[in-house]
Order: sequence, then C-alpha cells, then structure tokens
Amino acid sequence: MLTSRTFLKRTRAGAVLKVVREHYLRDDISCGAAACALCGGGGGGAEEAGGDQRPLEAQPCGAASSLCPEPHYLLLDTNVLLHQIDILEDPVIRNVIIPQTVLQEVRRRSAPVYKRIRDVLANTEKHFYSFTNEHHKETYIEQEQGENANDRNDRAIRIAVKWYNEHLKGLQDEDRIRVILLTNDRKNKEKAVEEGITAYTCEEYIKSLIANPELVDRLACINDEANEIENGRIIFSEHLPLSKLQQGIKSGLYLQGTFRANRDNYLEATVWVHGDGDEREVLIQGLRNLNRAVHEDIVAVELLSKDAWVAPSSVVLLDEAGQDEEDDVEKEEQKENSLKTSGNKSMLRPTGRVVGIIKRNWRPFCGMLSKSQIKEARRHLFTPADRRIPRIRIETRQASTLEGQRIIVAIDGWPRTSRYPNGHFVKNLGTAGDKETETEVLLLEHDVPHQAFSQAVLSFLPKMPWSITDQDMKLREDLRHLCVCSVDPPGCTDIDDALHCRKLENGNLEVGVHIADVSHFIRPGNALDQESAKRGTTVYLCEKRIDMVPELLSSNLCSLRSNVDRLAFSCIWEMNHNAEILKTRFTKSVINSKASLTYAEAQMKIDSSSLNDDITSSLRGLNKLAKILKKRRIDNGALTLSSPEVRFHMDSETHDPIDLQTKELKETNSMVEEFMLLANISVAQKIYDEFSEHALLRKHPAPPPSNYDILVKAAKSKGLDIKTDSAKALADSLDSAESPSFPYLNTLLRILATRCMMQAVYFCSGMDTDFRHYGLASPIYTHFTSPIRRYADIIVHRLLAVAIGADSTYPDLTDKHKLADLCKNLNYRHKMAQYAQRASVAFHTQLFFKNKGVVNEEAYILFVRKNAIVVLIPKYGLEGTVFFEEKDKPKPTLLYNEEIPSLTVEGTPFYTFDKVIVNIMLDASNIQHQKIRMALVEPKVQGISIPSQAKQLSGKNEPEKKKTKLGK
Repeated sequence: MLTSRTFLKRTRAGAVLKVVREHYLRDDISCGAAACALCGGGGGGAEEAGGDQRPLEAQPCGAASSLCPEPHYLLLDTNVLLHQIDILEDPVIRNVIIPQTVLQEVRRRSAPVYKRIRDVLANTEKHFYSFTNEHHKETYIEQEQGENANDRNDRAIRIAVKWYNEHLKGLQDEDRIRVILLTNDRKNKEKAVEEGITAYTCEEYIKSLIANPELVDRLACINDEANEIENGRIIFSEHLPLSKLQQGIKSGLYLQGTFRANRDNYLEATVWVHGDGDEREVLIQGLRNLNRAVHEDIVAVELLSKDAWVAPSSVVLLDEAGQDEEDDVEKEEQKENSLKTSGNKSMLRPTGRVVGIIKRNWRPFCGMLSKSQIKEARRHLFTPADRRIPRIRIETRQASTLEGQRIIVAIDGWPRTSRYPNGHFVKNLGTAGDKETETEVLLLEHDVPHQAFSQAVLSFLPKMPWSITDQDMKLREDLRHLCVCSVDPPGCTDIDDALHCRKLENGNLEVGVHIADVSHFIRPGNALDQESAKRGTTVYLCEKRIDMVPELLSSNLCSLRSNVDRLAFSCIWEMNHNAEILKTRFTKSVINSKASLTYAEAQMKIDSSSLNDDITSSLRGLNKLAKILKKRRIDNGALTLSSPEVRFHMDSETHDPIDLQTKELKETNSMVEEFMLLANISVAQKIYDEFSEHALLRKHPAPPPSNYDILVKAAKSKGLDIKTDSAKALADSLDSAESPSFPYLNTLLRILATRCMMQAVYFCSGMDTDFRHYGLASPIYTHFTSPIRRYADIIVHRLLAVAIGADSTYPDLTDKHKLADLCKNLNYRHKMAQYAQRASVAFHTQLFFKNKGVVNEEAYILFVRKNAIVVLIPKYGLEGTVFFEEKDKPKPTLLYNEEIPSLTVEGTPFYTFDKVIVNIMLDASNIQHQKIRMALVEPKVQGISIPSQAKQLSGKNEPEKKKTKLGK
C-alpha cells in the first residue's frame, strides 16, 4: 500500500515549499511474538530490528508484578526510553516492544541512548522487539489539523498498544498476553486510561516488581523542578532557554564555550571559548556564578564588568561539605571570600557567570557513597572519583550494602534549590581498593573502550594458520636477506618497528626503518577497522594492556618478532657518513628480523669489545648516525624536556609492586627515537606532497608567552635567565641553566618547561595552515611508526600506500571533513589514554607505599601555592602536595608572594626548586580518595609538626635512613 506524507519546508531565501513524500505501508509486519500464529514469521521490525525476528517469548516469564500478575509485554514511550535506559538494561526487564516512532525520536534526541538501546535489541536474551509501526497499515496515522508532532507521536504509540491487545486476542485463553504501556508523560497516561489502555509510569511498574526491590534504586530521578521550588530556598539563578542563549551568542552578549572545573578548587572553573579564531578563557569563581554547570558541559557565559574581574585563586580547596545543605551554602560564602587574591591588576582575568547550558556532557560517574551520619536515611550523597564532578544526591535502600563499594551513578537533573545535582544508582563495581575494581574504575572514568572484541570484529581476522602468499608478494620487495633487528623495552610483544644499517658499494650507508604493515590486515570500513578507529590507541597500564587491535594481530601476525617472516612498510634512506640523506624511498616489504633485543641488550652489544657480528655492526652504525641526527636536531632548536617516569617491579605471585624506580634511559633509547622521528618526518613530507588537502599530520603549537611565566619566575629566583622567544632560545637557555652546586636544577627546569607546553594534536592538512611541530623544531610531522598501537598511523600507511601505488584509495581517505572528525576522536582518545596511564601509576604507587609504610625522602619544590607547596620526589618520580593548615589546629601565619613566587610559613620562606625533606605515607582515611600524604620534616617550621602516626613510624626507619644517606 502507498500513502503520502505532506509537510512544509522553508528555504534559506524564506520561501515556503510544500513537500510530498511517498510512504509505503505493509500488511506483513510481524508483531514479534513467538506464540502468534497470525504473523507467521513475516517481515520483522524491518528497519531497526532487521529480518524475521520474533524475539518476544511465547510465555513471558519476566519479573512478577503486583500491578499486573498475568503474562504481559511492555510497550514503551520515548520518555521512558530516554531517561530509564539503566533500568531497561537490567536482565530482569524482558519482553519489551519499542515502536519505531519512539526509536526514531530517541535517535534524534540522544545518540548515546540510541546506541545502548540498539545493543539491547541485539541481545537475544533480553527479548526486546522493535515494531515498525510507522509502516504497518493498521498502526500508521496521519498528523491531524492543530495537532503538534509530539501529540501525534503519543497517539501513534497508544494506537500501537491497542492494535497489539486486539491482535493478541487470537491466542488461546491460557496463552493470553496483555500489552501494557509504560509512560512518564502525565497527559499521555491520562489519555491512555481514558481509551481503556492499561498504562503505568515507569516508577509505578518498577515498584510493583515483588522480587526485585533493588531496581527502585536505578530509577532516574525526574522530579518536577516547580515542586522543588515550593519546598526550599532558591540557591541558583534560572538557566536561560536555548533560544535566548543563541540570540545572545549571536549578538555578542554571551560567549559559548566548554566548562572546565578546577581539580584543585571546586569553587573555580574556566570556560574555554572557541570560535572563529577567537580562543580565550573566562574565569568563573563562586558557587552561584558556576550555576550548576558540570565539567565538560557546553555553556553560555556572561562577562562581568571589569571592576568585578578577579585573579585565578592560588588556594587548594577540596569539597568536604556535609549532608546539611543549609550549612553548606553559608560555608561556601565564607570560602569564596578566601579565594580573593590581592595583587596587581595584571593578574586579573576576564571573569564571568554561567547563564545557561547549551549541551550537557553528563556520563555515568564512578565513585562511592559518602558516609552518612543517619543510618536509616534513604537520601545519600555520592562522591565521584573525579574531583571535578560535584557530589550527587541519590536515593537508595541499600546504603549499608554499598558502603566501601565503588559504584556507578548517573545525574538526572539539578534543581535550583539544591546544592547538589540529583541522580540514581546504576551499578556496583566491587570493593574499593581491590585491584580489579580500581582498574575498571580508571578505565571507565577515562572513557577507555575495554570490552572484549565482538564476534563481528573477530570475523575479519585472518584464518590460521596464516602464511605469506604469492598474491601478498606482488607489490612488495623481499628484504628477508637484510640484517634487520628490533629494539624495545623488556617484555614487549607488540613490536611495530625494526631497523637495519649496512654499507653500500659506493661507500655510503643504507638505513631502513621497517614498520609492521597493519593496514594489510585491517581493510577500510569493515567492523575491525571501525573498532580500531573508535579505540584510537592502545592503553598501557602498569599491569595490563588494552589493545587497539585483537591480540592475534598485535602480538602475533603484525608483531615484527625475530626469525619469522613478517609484512612491513619500509622507509629506506641512502645516507653519507655525516647522516645527510641522499635518497629516500618507500616500499611495502617482507622482512625476517634477526633479533628482538631490549634496550639494555642492544647497548651491551654496542659497548662490547669482543662482538663484531652483523647485528652488532648494524647497531653501531645506527648509533653513530643517531648521535649526529640528534645533535643536528638540537642545533636547529628541538627541545629536550624531561618528565619523571617510573617502573614497577611486581611480586610474581601477588602482582603487588615491591619496588619502584625511575626509568633509566640508555643511548639505544635515543638511537631508536632518532630514526623513528626521521621516518615520521620523511613520510609526512611524502604524503603532504601527494595529498596536500588530505594528509593526516601531527602538530605541536607554540605555547602562548604567558604559559612560561611560572618557568621564568622560578628560574629567576635561582639567578637564572630563561629566554622563551623561540624554541631555539628556550633550548639554548635550558642548556646553559646549570648550577655546579645544584646539579638536579637543570632537570627540574626541564620538568617545569614540559608543564608549559601545549598538547600535540593530529589534524587534516586541508583544514589548517600551521603545520609546525614546536618541540621537534620540524616544519612538518606525522605518525607512521606505531600502527599496532595507534590508529593515526594506519591512516598514514594507507595514504603512503596510495602515494607509491601499492594500494588503492577509497572515498573517506580523501574527505577532509571526515578526516578532521577522525582526528578529533584520535586526539581525545590519546589524551584519555595518557590520563588513564597516569592514574594507573598513581594507584600502584599507593599500593607500593601501603606495603612499604612511612619513609622520609628528599624532595624539590615544583610549585608554590597560597596554602601549600607541590613537591617532586626524584627517587620515586612522585609528586605531591604538602599542606600547612590542618583541621582543628591553630592556623600558621602564611605570606604568599605571587611575583617571586614564594610562601613564607611562620617566618620560614619556601621558593620553587628548594630542597626539602618530606615524610611520605599512605592516607587511607578516605577510601574513595586514598592518597599519598606528605608532611614537611626539614626545614623545621615553628608550629608545624609531622603527623604523630608518621613520626612514630618514621622513627623506626630513621637509623636505616641515615645509613642510606651516608652511603650516597
């Protein structure tokens, strides 16, 4: 059957067009019920569910409901699906019908919920069915005159329920199944009841499930804000509607940007305003000005008048408010006064207030319930693991069970009358402090995709046993005769690069960088490719690796292991002995690595006077050239920065860290790095020459001059002058910033310089004009050398393969807008992987000190704050904050000087880079935020003492400590 749908469309010129669309109706669409003989397995939920699905059970045996004890199916409206997805994913909820009308509306309004419901529809154990009511001849309806789209959709949903109940009457009496409408729309429910339909709100139905009281905790809290205002005083101003915000942004009255909460001060945030070359930060200070914005929301801000501008606060302020909101708000006002920094006008920043939310960026949050004083209370505060997220108020009946557990909570809304947003319990992850639970938390918190690879993804892997075929060799060079070897950290199984160096007959040298040919196995657009693109990067945690590609590829077929034939993409240069490139060529190849070495093994071969085999000669040639390349790079202005990296030694049985030491870099680390950089630069130039609009490149923007303030001031306090006009000037002044009496000073300066840098990012060459890599002092750069662990490199391989005629192109490869979107995801994944890796190191450091007890160590001051100092302990590569104010103790006299910078505590001054001795212990008093606590031991400050527990324990360590010092 054919009908038509007519609607009006306004063109850009303002004309109104009448559009008529053909709309096909069918009479063979199945109801999806297994027991229904009438449908006979006809076309299923054609568009959304696909195929002849009949997933609804013949005898629905889901949860027993006191409201509806007989067998029933549930049919949902849009509101329930959008807000109660956590309930719907629970195994208890089965035999659910989702009309196409609802699915389309959810798709339009929330991509994350749509993806989750598609996953539920695909899960055969859940018995969810997508009913294509918009193409069924008996359930399709036209919009009536004067009826808005929302009312029409509500009516379509009620029609679908009526049709189902009529249709299923054909079943035997003992098989009779009712269809119940679940709706959270008051008007829709009233109309349904008037029309004789059994309808409940989601809350009514869930509360009626006799055997599953725990599900009530997972109900989204969607109280009407108007009711809340009657019950409490208004704390926050109303958010402006979207239409007003858009008008205000257009006229310049408001600014749009990303809200970024301050990790160290919950009463302060910045809004990063970005658009049309106008990139700036607006400072937001104070609870009311923050106005219920949550980290990463897109917000509209109004700038305050210049006389109300403030300076960023140097106070470290953590939210330790209690359950009583009345007290909390008054305490906030007192704390806000402590943020005001008295200083010169140059420190003031553009300051604003949040007037509305353009897009919420809420996600499920991991954390723990705050300890409640009232044991029987149903309302509790949840403290997220991420300090930038406010506490969330939830209702739960299982608070005693959840104490000490890591749980997931979702935010539902934030009324104007509440100090905290409202939310609901989603899931229990396990006991806090348990290694597996904490790893799960840090993966979820950093949005690292870590689920097992699906069957659809695995189906695109090569069949085993695998071997290189004649077809594979057609466009490849056979380089198996070359003396190629790999050099990696110990225990590395995903080896994606190998090297060779040999003398040519003309006296020159041939150097080759051979990279795993992952793009041979991962073809554009299939499920394996899509999953790799989504993951973006491999994430290395202290104890495990979250692979970007399945293990068969990462640790086997793509890994350039020794003594096996492997497919590679080779970059080969002819060089003279002064490391000058005479010729460059790129080729797909087959190699057979002669050795898989660690950095230490490679170094031993180079240094050995008795070894002269081919591998050793090759390594010595590479090392000699690498030194020349490095010197040339540094002479051109490349930066050599520093960051303390640690390595854990694990107990083989418990897998707990038993030793912690900073990583020692050898010459061979630098050797491999130089040739990887050279290959990346060579490939970047080649793909840009061939695809000037579509090359995937990597740039490192120069930091704005203000970023260097802290470095310049810190160096000045030690009588040193750091120039920051260019990368070359910075590199030269860092090289000359030496102090014979303080050899570690240069490392500290380089660590601080690293903190001043911008993030390096991927971008599409056709969407940008500034290609320069500031840190490497290179005009062009990309990533080519790690395709097993970085998706960007796979795209670069594909571009290079097309450039040399070794593979064919495909549409997405030359679509700069799609490439720009891909780069955006890769930058996000790369950043989150780095944060996850740091969080893993932090957790294992806590485990280490938990086992080790209390120790005193040498530390250096990295930053001076208004009420604390941030120190670095070189021995452990560990950073921490030493506070000078303690709860329930007299406050010491603190004098803070922003200009020098320095903090004087009871007459004792502290400057950046000063050496101190601190006491380190694990503070487990707050299970949620267990942290390494540091207390000052030396210099001794009047009125400041190390905690008694630390003193007592550190006394036991003291004699041994002294011995160690003498030994040094």
